[in-house]
Amino acid sequence: MSVPDGGHVDHPLLTSGLIERREYQQRLADTARGDHTLVCLPTGLGKTTVSLLVTADRLHETGGTALFLAPTKPLVKQHADFYREALTIPDDEITVFTGDVRPDDRGDLWADSRIVIATPQVVENDLIGGRISLADVTHLTFDECHRATGDYAYVYIAERYHADAEQPLVTAMSASPGGDEEAIRTVCENLGLGEVTVMTENDADVADYTHDTEVEWERVTLPDEVIEIRDGINEVITDRLEQLKQLGVTNATSPDLSQRDLNRMRGELQKLIDADQSEGYEGMSIHAEVMKLRRAVELAETQSVESLRRYFERQRNAARSSGASKASQRLIAEPAVREAMRNAESFDDLHPKFRQTRVLLARTLGIGGGERVIVFTESRDTAEALTDFLGESFDVRRFVGQSDKKGSDGMTQTEQSETLDAFRAGEFEVLVSTSVAEEGLDVPEVDLVLFYEPVPTAIRSIQRKGRTGRQEEGRVVVLMAEDTRDEAFFWISRRREREMENELMQLKGVADEVAADLDDSQTALDSFDGSAQADETGTVATEKSEADGGTAAQPGLGAFGGGDGGDSETGEADDGAGDGVVATAGTDEEEAVEIVVDQRELDSTIARDLSTREGIETRLETLAVGDYVVSDRVAVERKSVADFLDTLTGGDRSLFEQVGDLTRHYARPVVVLEGDGLYEERNVHPDAIRGALASLSVDFGVSVLRTDGEADTADLLAVIAGREQTTKDRAVSVHGEKSSKTLAEQQEYVVGAIADIGPVTARSLLEQFGTVEAVMTAREADLMEVDGVGEVTAERIRNVVGSDYR
Repeated sequence: MSVPDGGHVDHPLLTSGLIERREYQQRLADTARGDHTLVCLPTGLGKTTVSLLVTADRLHETGGTALFLAPTKPLVKQHADFYREALTIPDDEITVFTGDVRPDDRGDLWADSRIVIATPQVVENDLIGGRISLADVTHLTFDECHRATGDYAYVYIAERYHADAEQPLVTAMSASPGGDEEAIRTVCENLGLGEVTVMTENDADVADYTHDTEVEWERVTLPDEVIEIRDGINEVITDRLEQLKQLGVTNATSPDLSQRDLNRMRGELQKLIDADQSEGYEGMSIHAEVMKLRRAVELAETQSVESLRRYFERQRNAARSSGASKASQRLIAEPAVREAMRNAESFDDLHPKFRQTRVLLARTLGIGGGERVIVFTESRDTAEALTDFLGESFDVRRFVGQSDKKGSDGMTQTEQSETLDAFRAGEFEVLVSTSVAEEGLDVPEVDLVLFYEPVPTAIRSIQRKGRTGRQEEGRVVVLMAEDTRDEAFFWISRRREREMENELMQLKGVADEVAADLDDSQTALDSFDGSAQADETGTVATEKSEADGGTAAQPGLGAFGGGDGGDSETGEADDGAGDGVVATAGTDEEEAVEIVVDQRELDSTIARDLSTREGIETRLETLAVGDYVVSDRVAVERKSVADFLDTLTGGDRSLFEQVGDLTRHYARPVVVLEGDGLYEERNVHPDAIRGALASLSVDFGVSVLRTDGEADTADLLAVIAGREQTTKDRAVSVHGEKSSKTLAEQQEYVVGAIADIGPVTARSLLEQFGTVEAVMTAREADLMEVDGVGEVTAERIRNVVGSDYR
């Protein structure tokens, strides 16, 4: 790649005259071409361009496919637009993979693409489901790579990439890779990185493209009415903490205790629950109430009374709903809380932050002659209220996420894209945004970034401030309500940002040392694909057997259980070319076995675990029956101990309904019971549990197998699949549908739903009165003549059936 005198990068795959020459980007790209690299660069200075330069080189010189991962749909679209503009590759060969693309289409799209830009969850699911392969991916980019911790999809994808790719190269990018050196090392290890390159705004090459962004703190004072609302709620928090103190889980009763104290308290309560002490359950409910109350205080102090009103309304609705928690019911019934609700409803003034926001915008856009402002807030309710309020004086639009979990309207991906395009084009002057705009979105340079509240997380604060000061000096203002949680967050934010800046400077100084440590502390990256062992011995297991003298010490798994036993049984009715047959996933290994996984099992780690194992292919389906299918005759229903006990005490579909479906369609059904504490976890009589297990085995002919946890379950599934498909030479076939409830079952379901009386009482009522209609119209005295129906139950039934709907 060359850089002509005209000041733009020249490359066969880059659009001529588009990519500006920046020496620091060239140096970063040179490093990233040579090794799996973490690129740390302040927001707005072209991390994506660095990855683009590496991608262009890899595709031109090595070929294959490039994969670019970004954590959100708006980011994916933004990167796709940039790549299509910057590269000479045809637009239809640069493909977007998000949940909006049908899974059945993604396999073909992958095969036809040179560049795929995707959300990680989609790629993770496609890898588990066997729809795509990373073998030909020659460059993989992880954007906002600080997310690569725990169970986040980046970690799994990196493991698969290093194992599967023939010529892997990883570029990981972030403006803020972690809160400390250990966090940064964790990200590097999780992504298999061997090189770290850091540039800060103090570097000469970078400083030419940045300007100072000083943070100003604007203090506001809460009005007496808001303080009264807050203090009333705090009195209730103190009372609840006194109750928890009596349980011995805390000595603190101050309402401003830290989140760390609350977390520790929750841990102590969990210990009581684990010891089967009723105080633990009581305390956990009180703890939940404290958390709800603290959220109300936070909204009153730091957001707006309007946000508090909306929160209280949601709590009222939750308390009235079926199955409402005791914490919700107590909170709404508490006189002091009800008084706070009334005061919030009657408050007709503005929160001082609203006024200060309007003043700052007027100074910036009016007196200052500015053109654009972004206002960030943590609360969607506040974003909506601010949009309405500021809209009276300015041209304002909101920018929020897609989810709608709390009764607030979200935005579709199309609406998000159109809003940002309009902001870039200058069609409106104020963007009021929640955290969805923090990470990497290329919103234009703005004259002011206003934080409605301090952000106690260094990563997010740095990313937000990165929205200004790119081309000229910008301004960042943070609003802080005095004597509130805002002040605590202020000091936390200040401390953490200093730590982050120090860590980045330190990391820059010891980047070579960190990279060397990474190389020393993990297996050489070339060994991830296991090719060395495979070339010599075929599989790891074979190598071990040869080392032990060529013969395994234990008998082969096929030796257990004798012959096929059930090959000719009628349970194999769907054997053959039925509609449910699943084609074997493509593989060059004849010994590979396939496990079909229900989509809903992706919440566990089992499918991911299985998909990383050599010799196992996983396929995702929406299974009508069972959770896993390992042959034409064996399907597995997985139940955690908690799930199993739930099904004994009532659920949407009982365990026996599920098992009944399983036995109708598979000759060898299996129930895996996962976890410990079968007889200790719930207050269920041990004989009831034993009776259920006996019924599964004796009445339904189901094999019930116990496992310690998800890892053990994955091991068991792998063994069963190998035994069925390799030893028994059976194919994988998916068949069956959930059975419809009979008329009698539907009638029991309807009656049983009344006041949650359950199936046993429902059957007694139907046997007594004959029809659902007769049950519904029965008098309270007649209801009490039925076994299991006392005065309280009869009253509840009549109350549900006869009360007016409101």
